[in-house]
Amino acid sequence: MASALFRLIGAMGRNLIVANTFGSFALLTLFALGGVVLSREQVKKWWIWGYWASPLMYGQNAIVVNEFLGKSWSHIPPNTMEPLGIQVLKARGFFTDAYWYWIGVGALFGFVILFNFGFSIALAYLNPFGNSKTIKSDDNEETARGAIELSVPGGGSSHRRGSENVEIRRGSRNLSRISSDRPAFNTNGRRGMVLPFQQHSITFDEIKYSVDMPEEMRSQGVKEDKLVLLKEVSGAFRPGVLTALMGVSGAGKTTLMDVLAGRKTGGYIEGNITISGYPKKQETFARIAGYCEQNDIHSPLVTVYESLLYSAWLRLPSDVNSDTRK
Repeated sequence: MASALFRLIGAMGRNLIVANTFGSFALLTLFALGGVVLSREQVKKWWIWGYWASPLMYGQNAIVVNEFLGKSWSHIPPNTMEPLGIQVLKARGFFTDAYWYWIGVGALFGFVILFNFGFSIALAYLNPFGNSKTIKSDDNEETARGAIELSVPGGGSSHRRGSENVEIRRGSRNLSRISSDRPAFNTNGRRGMVLPFQQHSITFDEIKYSVDMPEEMRSQGVKEDKLVLLKEVSGAFRPGVLTALMGVSGAGKTTLMDVLAGRKTGGYIEGNITISGYPKKQETFARIAGYCEQNDIHSPLVTVYESLLYSAWLRLPSDVNSDTRK
């Protein structure tokens, strides 16, 4: 019930500040009206609705009824007519009927369903605060002035500023039409290009990866047909949160990342991988995600352009000319 309540508060708050403010007030109210800080008789009549709406009240009544109606508290003190357990319950305003145990259990299950239903509704209909954007800086002075000039051999060229269309013509034939965005400037004078995009989350549930048992291990008496490398691993990667996957050497960190990225071409993969709630498809996943392996190390002695150019010279066929490589 508490987990469902915290999820509901987080989904309704949608950021840390709102969730902490609203959550602190909600928890303070539940604790104060749950029958622990204030007993039922001490709660004002105009606040009694909070007592009946507090899930802590039902849990607390179920616990105390289960405890103080037991045999350990059935002793009747001298000069009294009621067992000691009944007297303790009445002193703190708790109910003395044994059926309140089952009422409390049923109410807690009901709150679990209610809070999770509200959590699902909040996720479906409440949008996050603000827009997800990234800024790509560009130090090209020519582009900083907002001028774009395109030319075609044998034809004319034209350029326009801002967000106007750039039209290229050869003779009287329109070759292409593109649109240039106006460079964005912030208060510090730094210019960048705003690129809005939709963030995605990756969740994986009970991922199991196994390969055929090596012959060397079979010769040593291993009877299993498969060697399990990942044993039902589950987790999630949230957008905008730097996540560290940690473990000892040989724990399967790289194997798990290779499985999630679709780099494993052999073996047997079981489990579910979803992208923002949708089943992962490798052909579309490769278009929205990048995967840098641990051996892809960039040398600090060369620039990024030099590294890419060097990679192009190594990877592209020999019939590709130099200009195309660049």
